[in-house]
Amino acid sequence: MQLQDLGFNPWFQTQAQASQKPDLSIARVSAVNKNSFLVRNESCEVFAELVGSLAFSIESSLDMPTVGDWVTVQYHNDDSFAVIHGVFPRKSVLRRKTPFKKVDYQLIAANIDAAIIIQTCDFDFNLRRLERYLVMVEDGQIEPIVLLTKSDLVSPEVVQQRIDEVQQAHIHCPVFPLSNLTGSGLAQVRQLLQPAKTYCLLGSSGVGKSTLINNLMGRDQFETNEVRDKDGKGRHTTTRRQLIVLDEGALLIDTPGMRELANIGAEEGIDEVFADLQELTQSCRFSDCTHTREKGCALLAAVEKGEVSEERYRSYLKLLNESSFYEMSYQERRQKDKAQGRMYKEVMKHRKKDRREE
Repeated sequence: MQLQDLGFNPWFQTQAQASQKPDLSIARVSAVNKNSFLVRNESCEVFAELVGSLAFSIESSLDMPTVGDWVTVQYHNDDSFAVIHGVFPRKSVLRRKTPFKKVDYQLIAANIDAAIIIQTCDFDFNLRRLERYLVMVEDGQIEPIVLLTKSDLVSPEVVQQRIDEVQQAHIHCPVFPLSNLTGSGLAQVRQLLQPAKTYCLLGSSGVGKSTLINNLMGRDQFETNEVRDKDGKGRHTTTRRQLIVLDEGALLIDTPGMRELANIGAEEGIDEVFADLQELTQSCRFSDCTHTREKGCALLAAVEKGEVSEERYRSYLKLLNESSFYEMSYQERRQKDKAQGRMYKEVMKHRKKDRREE
């Protein structure tokens, strides 16, 4: 296997030529376990840790290596252990707000060519949640693909209805039905996956991500759990993000199910997913229109005429307001962290000076 087989395409080769040091090797992060990592090279996977200077220079969660990152490493102990010295610039990145109340970014994966968003045809199908996934994906400059799993649990008419609902919501990306049980649609998925390309699986617990990977690999490599009959929800079977190389050469990043999908500063992704509504807002009478009560608001007029659904309109405003709120909160926290960092460095500087004078 060559680095190119792991996705090291000409874009990354150009980055390597600009910054590669002769005593360091190149590897790809395949898993993250808190402060330790697995990195994959041409022949194997090894455990890795950050070199001290890199760990000390990290100012935010966005600076940490994540699954899919390309890194420069130095091997030790007969190449059984690696130290990460640097992270390559990212071509694309998936990120979201950290779960619960803390306002910060959580990295999901990097350098992804396409994100496969999975929902079921029955309990899990939710256009509003799908829009949130799409905002995350579009904001990361990643191509989206939608898989509607468990198509065997509903009639062909319901399957087509789900596909129509996605397309009628102005979601312009490939949509495929799939049954992990019968194998219907699996051949189409295989055709989608190209060698040396990286795909990330996204979706709630119980939608069939691990089962899909097992079917693609042709063996039960990953644990799966039954979902509850009453609501179709499942427990997490994937507990960490990890990079998997399929026999055909495509690379898959499996992710745990995500219950919270808040976004920070994702206006670009929102504009892409709601391009039809964004175009309407250009015709509003006032440039600072909030699209809530103003006379001459083109978006409100379209809602009143039935040209835009009330649900899609409310989802658009909610995502915009949420993204702006968290962005403001994040910037305030970053300024506070930087101020504390400067104060700490100043204190340490004076301590060193006092010790020299003693």
